[in-house]
Amino acid sequence: MTRNDLKLNRAIPLTILFLILIIFSSSSLLSQEPVRFEDHFLDKAMRINFYLVGEAKEEQVIIHSIYQEELWPESQTNLTNPFNYGHYFVKVYEVASNKLIYARGFDCQFGEYRTTTPALNGVKKVFQQAVRIPWPRQKVNLVFEARDRKNLLHPLKVETVDPEDYHHIKENNRAGSEVFEIKKSGPPAERVDLVFLAEGYRAEEKEKFIGDARKFSGYLFEVEPYRSNQEKFNVYGVFRASAESGTDEPRQKGYKNTVLKSSFNALDLDRYLLTEEGFLLREMAAAAPYDAIVVLVNSKRYGGGGIYNDYCITTVDNQASKSVFLHEFGHSFAGLADEYYTSEVSYNEFYPPGTEPLEPNITALLDPGNLKWKELLSPGISLPTEYGKEEIERFQAERRANFQEMNKALEEARKKNLKEAELKKIQARFQEKDQAIQAKIRTVRERYRELEDKVGAFEGAGYSSKGLYRPMIYCLMISSPKMEFCRVCQRAIQQMIDYYSR
Repeated sequence: MTRNDLKLNRAIPLTILFLILIIFSSSSLLSQEPVRFEDHFLDKAMRINFYLVGEAKEEQVIIHSIYQEELWPESQTNLTNPFNYGHYFVKVYEVASNKLIYARGFDCQFGEYRTTTPALNGVKKVFQQAVRIPWPRQKVNLVFEARDRKNLLHPLKVETVDPEDYHHIKENNRAGSEVFEIKKSGPPAERVDLVFLAEGYRAEEKEKFIGDARKFSGYLFEVEPYRSNQEKFNVYGVFRASAESGTDEPRQKGYKNTVLKSSFNALDLDRYLLTEEGFLLREMAAAAPYDAIVVLVNSKRYGGGGIYNDYCITTVDNQASKSVFLHEFGHSFAGLADEYYTSEVSYNEFYPPGTEPLEPNITALLDPGNLKWKELLSPGISLPTEYGKEEIERFQAERRANFQEMNKALEEARKKNLKEAELKKIQARFQEKDQAIQAKIRTVRERYRELEDKVGAFEGAGYSSKGLYRPMIYCLMISSPKMEFCRVCQRAIQQMIDYYSR
């Protein structure tokens, strides 16, 4: 199935299909009149477990099961989503009226996989995914949409769902889990409900998990805008014991039996930590009210991941765990993009040239006069904003070459069985050169220091050195000496907090 085709797994009346397709063509889909929750929904959640199957050119949705959760914890007033984030959408239309009553964008690991080399070579994979909607009072058409390379949404699947169908599963969501409160500020529907899930903690490590969950909750409220919005959050922890501590490390041939089966080397990137157990993840999270999920992995290694409207995952005992968590939660909670562009990734043209990214904090600058953060631009700033990037990158390339030469020289010296003192002399010679290069980099940065607190359009973002721009030089979505988000990211996070807490 291509993104431009619509294939249905069950027959849908032609009139309904026709009306749905008419709605698909409307650009004002999410701007209709507000939906009254009590007119269309019960205060329960419907979790749809499904598979995403395919590769770069084809994708398919296959629904696996539908579960009832005892509470709808998300907003009962914001139901059709003002944000255009996410490469996938789920939309809910009432069959009787064909009215759009719920919509939500999301991203997923399958969407990332489609940009990798194996997917481009036609290797198909299957990923578990789950979405949640309020429990409808009447029959609904559940519509899955996916974006093309121009970020236009196309229907991927339509499924008619009857809330009275006896096949829907209504199990105890808390079975097998221990739930505890870290912070309670108000009713779930009027707060951001954050849940921490335990991964790789044995039964005797429960207290460590509780301590880690409290610690990471504290990390969140140390930075803006979370700090100023603490009373808009409820925070919970859910504990299930794993048979072993830690997580899988495939390249190191280390495997652990853990409850969520997380693993490094996601998408064949060693530092990328995810779980492919999407059904189990949502089942475990459902033990508590949640809008946002954070998986805490009991490991000292550097790594993590974050997927918009899905989940965030991070290790807990690395010296960089705090910044990794804040960065990855920026992805999963607020739909923020990576602003870095020099680190290794598995993607190929994750952001197609000539297409404006969906995320609020990077841009292709196709229309500078309508820059998505134009209200926050510093007065008089030039677009794009020169900040010595070319010079710094040239010096950084010199540093990498110098480092490679040093390793080669040391390897040759060891082959000759030179003494440790000689090895140190070789190392010192290259280190002296490296320090000289670093001094040149500092000189360039000093020349542009006045731009460090300015909002402009700085080239280098979204895994690309050219053609994509970020709002400020420093931010937690690239790197931040002050451990803070830039002003554009803070605004996006604030908007998401307001969305969930109203």
